Amino acid sequence: MPLSSRHMNLAGFLIAGPVAHSHALWRNPAHEVPFLTSDYYVEVARKLEQGKFDLIFFADRLAVADRYGNDKEVGIRHGDQDSTRMDPVPILGALSATTRHIGLGATRSTTYDQPYHLAREFRTVDHLSNGRAAWNVVTSMNDSEAQNFGVESHLSHDQRYDRAEEFMELIFKLWDSWEEGALRLDRAKGLYADPAKVHYVNHKGAYFKSRGPLNIPRGPQGRPVIIQAGASDRGRAFAVKWAEIIFNISPTREHMKRSTQGVREETERLKRPAASCKSLTAIMPFVGRSREEAQEKRDIANSLVDPMVGLSTLAAHSNVDLSTLDLDAPVEQLQSTGTQSLIAMASRIAKDNSLSLREIGRKYGETVMVPQLCGTPKQIADEMADIFTSGDADGFVVSPAFLPDSFAEFVDGVVPELQRLGVFREDYTASTLRGHLQT
Repeated sequence: MPLSSRHMNLAGFLIAGPVAHSHALWRNPAHEVPFLTSDYYVEVARKLEQGKFDLIFFADRLAVADRYGNDKEVGIRHGDQDSTRMDPVPILGALSATTRHIGLGATRSTTYDQPYHLAREFRTVDHLSNGRAAWNVVTSMNDSEAQNFGVESHLSHDQRYDRAEEFMELIFKLWDSWEEGALRLDRAKGLYADPAKVHYVNHKGAYFKSRGPLNIPRGPQGRPVIIQAGASDRGRAFAVKWAEIIFNISPTREHMKRSTQGVREETERLKRPAASCKSLTAIMPFVGRSREEAQEKRDIANSLVDPMVGLSTLAAHSNVDLSTLDLDAPVEQLQSTGTQSLIAMASRIAKDNSLSLREIGRKYGETVMVPQLCGTPKQIADEMADIFTSGDADGFVVSPAFLPDSFAEFVDGVVPELQRLGVFREDYTASTLRGHLQT
């Protein structure tokens, strides 16, 4: 009998570069990783589409990591999360032409971009993909990014969210500036569109001024699906107000439960429909013929991570130079002006387990705090189903240790087990990403 009358949602996590949450990804012992080619991303997306995933999305940042030692040396030498990040939006164009069902998401920053520009980008992707576009909204997080845009230091946490609030208000106005049915394409009468259904927005705010309307007709989804990962109190309120997918990283089951409960409470407070905002928690699966074989795969991947590469990414995420701390002294407290929730988790785990900075650097490089699940396809599916049916998550963001290997093992092994349990779709039944999320 099915365990649930509803289906979990699955997203594949990617960075358009050499790593994901696992910093071992580009060091795959089995084969080279051609992360600078379009064929690589097409292969990955097609595999996830074979597995009926709701979407694939690309995280992004706008600078190399140079907070550790205030220099690029460590991150570039070891290949951290920011050593290479190609622009993900053009990659979505390639994927829209080579897939048919899977949702396509990319990250763009509300701090270093303009609403009109982003409205055009994602409306274009939505048309080219026939309604599969998603925008992962970030506020950006450190001074390295600021300096690439001519600003000496980053906006404060609350200022970033103030700007992001107005950004979302304006971009939604732009996406709504073409009404349904405005595009007529009446060839006989020579009527392209109905001007009465295309509107100026005339926005004037504290951060933005834009007349509109958008110069692209309404898209198949109306508005692209919004993804967000805010986990601070302010971040969660912003995320639930605007997003349909909340992405969280929770190293323990209890944290997963609290994160999802926080999303649901905020959804209720904002009087949004209960199922309109999905809480997806990140996992890194290792699939084997036995749990022991899966654990051996995990250990091989983790052994390829240098502690310094994790510290480079951790310094970038926290927006703090960690090179001033003793590598082998226990970590008492890590401060952050960047991604506050991740740094708080890393700091708490380090303190609770008496980890040195070097040890927390290795752990961060292995997973960026994403829990690693090891087992047979059935064991992993059973654990995921239990998390889902218990209400501790609405679905999962699957983060690969290796590519395309980890996704292939998951799709070929775990997905059929999830389908057997009745907690995941047998096939796509909707034509748009928003439709996938609602079925």
